[in-house]
Amino acid sequence: MRSALPKVLHALGGRPLLAHVLATVRTLEPRSICVVYADDAVRKSFPDPDLKWALQNPPNGTGDALAQALRVLESDGVTLVLFGADPLASAITLGKVIDCARAGALSLLTIELDDPTGYGRIVRDERGKVVSIAEEKDASTRQRAIREINTGVMAAPTDAFRRWLAKIDNKNSSGEYYLTDVIALKRDLAELERLYQRAQAGALLDAGVTLADPARIDVRGQLTCGSDVSIDVGCIFEGEVSLADNVVIGAHCVIRNVSVGGGTFVAPFSHIEDAAIGARCRVGPYARIRPGTLLGDEVHIGNFVEIKASAIGVRSKVNHLAYVGDATVGRDVNVGAGTITCNYDGANKHRTVIEDDVHIGSDTQLIAPVTVRQGATIGAGATISKEVPAGQLTISQNKQITIPGWKRPRKG
Repeated sequence: MRSALPKVLHALGGRPLLAHVLATVRTLEPRSICVVYADDAVRKSFPDPDLKWALQNPPNGTGDALAQALRVLESDGVTLVLFGADPLASAITLGKVIDCARAGALSLLTIELDDPTGYGRIVRDERGKVVSIAEEKDASTRQRAIREINTGVMAAPTDAFRRWLAKIDNKNSSGEYYLTDVIALKRDLAELERLYQRAQAGALLDAGVTLADPARIDVRGQLTCGSDVSIDVGCIFEGEVSLADNVVIGAHCVIRNVSVGGGTFVAPFSHIEDAAIGARCRVGPYARIRPGTLLGDEVHIGNFVEIKASAIGVRSKVNHLAYVGDATVGRDVNVGAGTITCNYDGANKHRTVIEDDVHIGSDTQLIAPVTVRQGATIGAGATISKEVPAGQLTISQNKQITIPGWKRPRKG
């Protein structure tokens, strides 16, 4: 991979590859977890107190990497070895690998591929016993025809690993100490991402979620869904996202760190980030909900509307071409098309307060800080810089003038 970023820090589903591996391993409740690293960026990215670290500098093969790890691990028990950039093995599978090693044997996880190019081949004798693993660059023509490959996952009693590692050498084309000589896996990152997303889609389908096309969804964090949830194509979910019962997500939405209440419809091409959406709301299409926003139940946010750091009360509507920022909006409020809360004075942000049952006409500018009292109505085109009294109609319009005899200019 041509990148200065260590492979284990490349993102898969919105998190570093190593983060996925650690999350799976922790479900096994191991006594110790040791990460072997060569680049300080890896250690700095994972300040987790439960991790032990072993420096391998210079990198000198997988066998040498394990030798460095064994220096900080306890002598008894079973050691599970896996690559930090290979996150697809499940906890159930890893648990079986460990169980097989408890009897004192070396336990390997292998798979068969239609195209095994690039992988270490599993070489067996006539009885089917594994006798070696031939790395691609060291394999013979006959060995390269083998389809069974090494996944890089293995387990054995820790003291056995120590004995075996003392006997391996670096007589191979790379001059490295291969862990596979005791008995590495690389994947293109884009292919790995698709495998991961396929697994995420499969889990959602198994949970009863309707996906318009399972091949066109990206889950880059944790997506939790209630019953009868439907997700259209091209949607991206990042961070912690929860969708309650009967939520419908339209095509090509980006949703990051959001909770969505039951029965809400998010129309296509909407972006929602760090927000909470109530039940039975309608958002979009082409809506942008920015961090710090809270929408009450039955709120309507329409097309080309941006809401930022604001609370919108129950049944309120902001349906067209509006910006509401740093505002508190009450219940049953209607915000007309083109309305803007002017919250920034060039140095500081200021809040706008709109109380319950307010009607704001189209093309209104609310110059914060300002308060619109309960039941007030603001006429279209108003510029409001002072408090609007409750239950009254407030306008700020120039008198309409018609100029008799005026002629439109014409091109010469």
